[in-house]
Amino acid sequence: MSWKDDVEELRRREALAEEMGGAERVARQKASGKLTARARVDALLDTGSFHETGKIAGRASYGADNEMTSYLPTPFVVGRGLIDGRPVAVQADDFSVRGGAADAGIWQKLVFAEQMANEYRMPLVRMVDGTGGGGSVKMLEKDPRTYIPQTPGWEWVVANMGTVPVVSLALGPCAGLGAGRVAASHYSVMVQGLSQVFVAGPPVAKAIGEDVDKEALGGAEINGKNGVVDDIVASEAEAFAAARKFLSYLPASIHELPARVQNGDPIDRRDPTLIDVVPRDRRVPYKMRRIVEACVDAGTFFETGRQWGRGLITGFARIDGYSVAVLAGDPMFLAGAWTSDVCRKLIKHVDLAQTFHLPVVHFVDCPGFAVGVKHERAATVKLGVQAMAAVYQARVPWCSIVVRAAFGLAGSAMMNPTRVKYRYCWPSGDWGSLPLEGGIEAAFKRELETHPEPETRLAEIRAWAEALRSPFRTAEAFYAEEIIDPRETRPLLCEWAGLAQRTLETGPSSFGMRP
Repeated sequence: MSWKDDVEELRRREALAEEMGGAERVARQKASGKLTARARVDALLDTGSFHETGKIAGRASYGADNEMTSYLPTPFVVGRGLIDGRPVAVQADDFSVRGGAADAGIWQKLVFAEQMANEYRMPLVRMVDGTGGGGSVKMLEKDPRTYIPQTPGWEWVVANMGTVPVVSLALGPCAGLGAGRVAASHYSVMVQGLSQVFVAGPPVAKAIGEDVDKEALGGAEINGKNGVVDDIVASEAEAFAAARKFLSYLPASIHELPARVQNGDPIDRRDPTLIDVVPRDRRVPYKMRRIVEACVDAGTFFETGRQWGRGLITGFARIDGYSVAVLAGDPMFLAGAWTSDVCRKLIKHVDLAQTFHLPVVHFVDCPGFAVGVKHERAATVKLGVQAMAAVYQARVPWCSIVVRAAFGLAGSAMMNPTRVKYRYCWPSGDWGSLPLEGGIEAAFKRELETHPEPETRLAEIRAWAEALRSPFRTAEAFYAEEIIDPRETRPLLCEWAGLAQRTLETGPSSFGMRP
């Protein structure tokens, strides 16, 4: 009357599943420098915490005696585990099983992980390697007809963008739905030289006249700079570490607030170097990252998207232990002007902050939108007003530190001015509808043309204009709420971070974040 034999059969099938695509294909996977799907899960999660779902799902054949004669597991390992003690849902593509093609898989497993993350309010990590659910021509041998395409479970992909943190790690060639799963995430990572992301691979590209290899078609050099992925790392181990780091700043879902993690950095710490980090010559750039790192909790700044939209620095940090989203103009690249890529980058980061209740700290240095034919062709103005809309729609607490330039439409989008202007201006602040250097000679053209000493008069006008642009004059009219000693920035930010927690509310945002 015992069920011992059935349990033994279960264990036998589980052991077959652990063989994945077989010894030869697993060896090929390792020879290419890649971990197996199961090794990846173990490397990502807290030791021993993984609970697999659907382990024995696969394609089986049976003889006349109803005994199983062959078995091929699905190319998807899914389940749940822990990262730093917090539950997460996991998907890992198994490239050793027919390259992850759908004819070897059961798509319901991928959907299960998406749905579990959503309903049980836990982050989702996808480890993508292959088509990740896409089909192959070989499918026609078993089912000799074509079909009108659909993407089962995509509604959960969309829903998760507005509900739980989603991380996608591209760990091999990712095509079709695999590429889509990488892109449809809050944070995505590629491994240099190991992973590629493209709509379709080189054979399909060759059919339209482009003879390229995988790396030239969709390598890290392309996707790190176009914003398809957020970060490029050197190894799979670095990808797993980046995923864990990213999730540490976010709540498990929109129904919670991020955990407070203090590291002992004093809230009254004043960095003496901030008094002269910004050059008096406005034409000379400086290192904005140095300012960010000096103001947030020591060692907590985690930058994302460094290789694209380079005029804007984005990332996460902690201030007095509280998680915040960081925006910062980078004067080292086009003086921090907003290009079309900068605008896309800002929209994504602000929407992410709004979705997961992260207060925003904006270190402002923006001379306006990028100027020139190249930027007009890139529809910078259109993307720019969308970026402005993202700033105006956000309802999370927002603090701006005006470090230097703030000009024009882009400069005006340092925050939503219809809300309380919680901002601090440094003495190096320089603002207006346009930089005076570009307008003085045009504005006084006629006077200068008729003046007996035009160079002397021009010098007088410039001195007059220079006095007018003093931040103190702006503060006299309360157009600048506070001008501060740069060394006081961190203590003031720590106070703000505590006040910001009083305003945060959990639950869905007034608008959903799109992939």
